[in-house]
Amino acid sequence: MSSENQANSKSKVAIVTGGGRGLGRNTVVSLARRGVDVILTYNTNKAEAESAVAEIEAAGARAVALQLDTGNAGSFDAFVANVRQALETFGAKDFDYLVNNAGTSYHASIAETTEEAFDGLVNVHLKGVFFLTQKLLPLMADGGRIINISSGLARFSVPGSSAYAAMKGAVEVFTRYLAKEFGARGITANTVAPGAVMTDFSGGIVRDNPVVNKMVSDMTALGRPGVADDIGPMIASLLSEDNRWVNGQRIEVSGGAAL
Repeated sequence: MSSENQANSKSKVAIVTGGGRGLGRNTVVSLARRGVDVILTYNTNKAEAESAVAEIEAAGARAVALQLDTGNAGSFDAFVANVRQALETFGAKDFDYLVNNAGTSYHASIAETTEEAFDGLVNVHLKGVFFLTQKLLPLMADGGRIINISSGLARFSVPGSSAYAAMKGAVEVFTRYLAKEFGARGITANTVAPGAVMTDFSGGIVRDNPVVNKMVSDMTALGRPGVADDIGPMIASLLSEDNRWVNGQRIEVSGGAAL
């Protein structure tokens, strides 16, 4: 267990949505290596979530995987009840960190974007983040930390990403309001905006498509796309006491994309 957690009377507990795969999985394992216990969520891939739990436990922390569709706000009350039960298994009454990571991709021009697809993005990336955070805040310990995942696409424009990027821009505004409204409780809120990362997100297009991979490499100062190990440890670090005075900020982790 890390020296940070040894200094506290109880282990920290994090909730990470979409923690079974990709950046979410790297984040939960990075937190576990710092002695943080994890409640992770998955939508449909239970096997991957259980694999992540095993990896967290191998790192010396405790973990529970809970099913959650972040696009279905009507399920959030039941989810919160499940979180309470999971916390009891940890011997805790509250949790410390919330990482709103779960998301879906969508690629279409403005002219071709459908209302149905737009509404789906709203439900997952904006409405879901807003109301899940609202429902969980009463269970968050004073002095807690919130990280909402945005995207480099909220700063620079790549045709075909307008609807997705608009949701992330809205989340960045929401994050600043969280920081302001819950500062009295000592809760910080920040946005982490990854650049293009070689995971299975968006069908693995950055990882598996040589043309896209080269395009990303050419527009990035460090000359390559990101990997999950570039992001998860950074999020874990941002949640730690080392960054307690960082609040209301958008931090892009893109290797210097589109500078």
